[in-house]
Amino acid sequence: MMRPALWVGLGVALFAGAAQAQTCEAQWPLWQNYATRFVQADGRVLNSSLNPEQSNSEGQSYAMFFALVGNDRANFDKLWSWTKANMAGGDISQRLPAWLWGKKADGQWGVIDANSASDADLWIAYALLEAARVWNVPQYRSDAQAVLANVEKNLIVRVPGLGKMLLPGPVGYAYPDGLWRFNPSYQVLPQLRRFQKERPNGGWNEVADSNAKMLADPRNNPHGLAANWVGYRATSATTGVFVVDPYSDDLGSYDAIRTYLWAGMAAKGDPLAAPMLKSLGGMARATAAAANGLPPEKIHVLTAEAEKNTNGYSPLGFSASTLVFFQARGETALAQMQKQKVDETLDKALAGSAPDSAQPLYYDYMLSLFGQGFVDHKYRFEQDGTVKLFWEAACAATR
Repeated sequence: MMRPALWVGLGVALFAGAAQAQTCEAQWPLWQNYATRFVQADGRVLNSSLNPEQSNSEGQSYAMFFALVGNDRANFDKLWSWTKANMAGGDISQRLPAWLWGKKADGQWGVIDANSASDADLWIAYALLEAARVWNVPQYRSDAQAVLANVEKNLIVRVPGLGKMLLPGPVGYAYPDGLWRFNPSYQVLPQLRRFQKERPNGGWNEVADSNAKMLADPRNNPHGLAANWVGYRATSATTGVFVVDPYSDDLGSYDAIRTYLWAGMAAKGDPLAAPMLKSLGGMARATAAAANGLPPEKIHVLTAEAEKNTNGYSPLGFSASTLVFFQARGETALAQMQKQKVDETLDKALAGSAPDSAQPLYYDYMLSLFGQGFVDHKYRFEQDGTVKLFWEAACAATR
């Protein structure tokens, strides 16, 4: 089940000015190009899985958020309708969306793995809550409430010695021998704050605190780096210790890169924002040490050793993610290196005559939407977790 803050002073002024200059017909070419390439007419996101015939809940959830940021109600509705009907069996009061859908072994199309992925569950709930607020659609809020109630019931657990934590999915992450498995990139601080505002008894602030402990724990993170997966072993009814995930390794790569992205997106006033940025500082050191000034594709968190590749390859999405992170940390030179790479690649992709080969792959494109959208002031997160969108002021003036 493998599956970003310079909002002070001039940055805030630029954001507000950009919002006032927009019309209610919001234009976000990067999203519109992405939707044309990856979103089917029925709302199914293509190529979000390694198998092109399959779709996963991650792709659906991210696209819903991008549609909201782009004020694209039509695509939002299609994305949610398809997800609800096909991945949740039409009944979100009873089921979280299955994480994987596609052509099954018997040739029929449908759910391949009914286990949910909690990162997608939370992005879906968040997109619905904020869509309900900015578009004034009460049904979206009702749907979000149903998803969150299911998450609280099935995915939020109290872990000995740690506190409340979010499981990656309902099945397969809590073991009889006291082992728990977590994915740091599945938890986004602004989302947790928004859910706490919406459901004060849901334990969401406790989850945020536990996630911050996981990121900062020296046994799990001795060099300021995030792993794809983290193990935690309960040693008694009230104690436990972080360990290397025995079902993977100590590697930080395609999952972990999102952890830096989310940390960079958090509102500066959030009491956990600065500690999270500090606890992940190893990525700045690793990137500065790279000959090309780009983040490593794979790095071992216990040794801070980057795995070597023959051409110094660093994915586009990694630069888009760390661009936000380095900006938030004030690492100007590192941020500029990432921005140059992202700008050059996306400019080619959006050119009218660009061939298909110039288009980024799904995961790189998706991370670029998050990262580039954030630094271009298309959205930002408030301290209470609500999202501020670039078109909101103009649209409010026309109501």
